[in-house]
Amino acid sequence: MRQPATRPVTDMRTTTLIVVTLASFLTPFTGSSVNIALPSLAGELNLDAITLGWVATAYLLTTAIVLVPSGRLADIYGRKRVFLGGITIFGLASLLIGLAPTGGILIGFRVLQGLGAAMISSTGIAILTSVYPANEKGRVLGFNTAAVYVGLSVGPTVGGFITQQFGWRGVFLANIPLAALAAVLTIWRLGGEWAEARGDKFDVLGTVIYALALLTLIYGFSLLPAPSGFALIAVSIVAFAVFLVWEGRTASPILDIGMFKNNTVFTLSNIAALINYSATSASGFLLSLYLQQIKGFTPQVAGIVLISQPIVQALFSPLAGRLSDTVEPRLLASAGMSMTAVGLFMFSFLSPDTPDEVIILVLMLLGLGFGLFSSPNTNAVMSSVQRRLYGVASATLSTMRTVGQTLSIGMAVLIFAIVIGHVEITPAYYPQLMTSIRLTFTLFAVLCVFGIFASLSRGTLHH
Repeated sequence: MRQPATRPVTDMRTTTLIVVTLASFLTPFTGSSVNIALPSLAGELNLDAITLGWVATAYLLTTAIVLVPSGRLADIYGRKRVFLGGITIFGLASLLIGLAPTGGILIGFRVLQGLGAAMISSTGIAILTSVYPANEKGRVLGFNTAAVYVGLSVGPTVGGFITQQFGWRGVFLANIPLAALAAVLTIWRLGGEWAEARGDKFDVLGTVIYALALLTLIYGFSLLPAPSGFALIAVSIVAFAVFLVWEGRTASPILDIGMFKNNTVFTLSNIAALINYSATSASGFLLSLYLQQIKGFTPQVAGIVLISQPIVQALFSPLAGRLSDTVEPRLLASAGMSMTAVGLFMFSFLSPDTPDEVIILVLMLLGLGFGLFSSPNTNAVMSSVQRRLYGVASATLSTMRTVGQTLSIGMAVLIFAIVIGHVEITPAYYPQLMTSIRLTFTLFAVLCVFGIFASLSRGTLHH
């Protein structure tokens, strides 16, 4: 009599893994494929550089701001409901962007797409953690992480092909079948609902303060070193301070400050994630400039070189996730962070004469390091909180990723502004470009060293 009862549970878990993995592939695939389509998009819609930048920034800002509030909504009203809503909004926004007649309308729909992406990201990991038992969390989170890296890997190649064959609109329209499939599977096969915080009130005022704090931080950082950038960051610091005071006093906060005060594993794991993403996310940007400007590679060849990192990440993430079910996550994640620091330090010695083989090997080392870090770190975060907080925990970790990515690019651009200035990068400025790249990688390597200490200090999960 036991087997029939077990099989539906197993089937639902497998379906859940497929649906969440598909959704986890969709958002990074879109982000990396859209980057390839931007020049074509700008040409057709006559967008200047600043407006074109907002095509990416509007999406990123919205995602960062909405992640934690949508995670809290998921804990209160149901994670599957928010997840399905996110997939639906993401698919609808992709259709609207593909039909957008002007740049302004397109940017507005990118905000809508960022909303959908945040709802997906804040709930996917939480649903997996809700469905699978504790001894299998690392394994399934490893598969989920691998899907993210596969999306990042194939995005530029597929996006380039679609853009060349069908135009930039095809890149956005290609999301619709994937989103539709994920939505149908969610409705048809994903049974049950998870809302352990049902009955709690949603903190509207805290959400507004939080949105203001993140908006001024990310936008202010993008304006550095201009005085307005420093002014906005100052506003952000004040807003975050007000937010923390309010969240500590309100009965039903969107972000339970006690999760950070009384949970060393949760706090330091999130700090480690923020540092890791801050120290690594701009690597592709820096190396793309280096390979094309200094080495003279074509965009296609540069893409082939850069793909070596996410391929290794995708291969090792499931293994690292599985290991983290039995081996202390802090040891695996710290080993990964150490490898990443070594790779970044090696890139701080880049020169025009650095052999291509060395660049590929260091990229593979970075891929291995990040693969070892990400899945165990995610497992540590999700295993350190109560079930009723899974949505907020997942959203907090995703916020660390989004903010880290933004800060990483911001630090690189700031160093470029100081060393090179606001000029077009021509061969006359190649020495300054190399100096900027080396300085940025040095800063990233130092950041990673601090991340190792945060990772090692987090405490143990397996007793």
